[in-house]
Amino acid sequence: MIADLLLQAISIIIVIFMFLYMYKIPQKYIAKYRSRSSSNTSTLQARRHFIAGAQHLSKSRSTRDISAAKLAVEEAEKAISLDPSDAASHILKALGLEMLGFKTAAIESIDVALSPLAVKSLADDERGDALYKRAELRLGVSGEERVEEVVSDLVESVKLKKENVKAFVMLGECYERKEMKEKAVEAYENAIRVDSDHKVAKEALNRLGSS
Repeated sequence: MIADLLLQAISIIIVIFMFLYMYKIPQKYIAKYRSRSSSNTSTLQARRHFIAGAQHLSKSRSTRDISAAKLAVEEAEKAISLDPSDAASHILKALGLEMLGFKTAAIESIDVALSPLAVKSLADDERGDALYKRAELRLGVSGEERVEEVVSDLVESVKLKKENVKAFVMLGECYERKEMKEKAVEAYENAIRVDSDHKVAKEALNRLGSS
């Protein structure tokens, strides 16, 4: 029995790598599965649902198929019911909800992923990516009135993942909105440090009178 469960775990990990390669699922959301194996039946079942949800999400992203996004959310919810402490499943649910246009609900799912219940299952760079995604969603939903929360998420995000050029650019844009020129320049310069050819960061630095 234990040998069969271990074999299933290995098979699941192999399938995850296949999805990473074929569907370009963000590795940050499933990296924790790379080296783990478990004889816990509910954990294995949760992984199966996660994999199915990841596949549906990839299909939704590539074809704009809303029904696939709904299926991704359903599979994520099944995984969560079996293993609520797995942040990856909450993030998968958030990405599916975002595809469906439910940004507020997506933010709530990422809130759970970053809560004490689940955040320990994320590596630092994965947590940085989750913070960036929450900042992006918050900015899209709330606009100017929650810029402070967005900045807070982005500042923490770039501390955890110093190579996230998108986070640096968004941080620069937020500082511009707050008329904090020096902070904005610093953020854009960090973006250029990561990607020397980044068009948006270069244009922003020119606009702000910095080289």
